[in-house]
Amino acid sequence: MLQKIKSPQDLLALRGKARENLDLRGGPKEIQITVHMGTCGIAAGAREILAAMAAELEAASVKNATLRQAGCAGLCDREPMLTIADKNGKEYRYGKLDQERVRAIVRQHVVAGNPVMDYLI
Repeated sequence: MLQKIKSPQDLLALRGKARENLDLRGGPKEIQITVHMGTCGIAAGAREILAAMAAELEAASVKNATLRQAGCAGLCDREPMLTIADKNGKEYRYGKLDQERVRAIVRQHVVAGNPVMDYLI
């Protein structure tokens, strides 16, 4: 939804929000989150997963993670998928995602540091 700018303060607030969104996609940080956006992933809902992940990271005030996109990971039947890599380079791949799973992954894995074993592939 477009926001009407009515004052210089509105413009500054919009600028701050845009900078936060850019920072989320900047990197590298302690946690790298990659949403796989190959053709099969997009068909399975990867765009919605990317948007849900961005919203959940913002809602949880996560500042130590970078959110990015990549191509196909080769497991088409597990799409949509994402990979989380920690600061030590250990990777965790999650599959068959939906908004509720993304919320759980952010709360349990990204924020609390406990991988969600039920969603790992």
